[in-house]
Amino acid sequence: EVQLVESGGGLVQAGGSLRLSCAASGFTFDDYAIGWFRQAPGKEREGVSCISISDSTRHYADSVKGRFTISSDNAKNTVYLQMNSLKPEDTAVYYCAAANHPLGALEWDGPDYFGSWGQGTQVTVSS
Repeated sequence: EVQLVESGGGLVQAGGSLRLSCAASGFTFDDYAIGWFRQAPGKEREGVSCISISDSTRHYADSVKGRFTISSDNAKNTVYLQMNSLKPEDTAVYYCAAANHPLGALEWDGPDYFGSWGQGTQVTVSS
């Protein structure tokens, strides 16, 4: 059974940093792509970043480029999202999701490509 567990959310002031973790189990980690999505109240879920574990290809939404960094620790089956220079508009529930194959530039931010999802972790950035 595929399981994804997020952690690391919280309340931070604008300009601060948080690191989210996504601990994965129940599948062959190296074959997958792991994505981070977020959903703010009243808004659609949007792709934030994605990493294909096999070749470490990374993708980022334009809104987070230069501020967020996605990485993986394959020994721990864990993907991280380092979030720096946080803004109030980054406030959302953040979800990690797993796709059972690497994803390209035209796919990575499409929720339908991901078959498994975590429960989400709240990130709140105060102004």
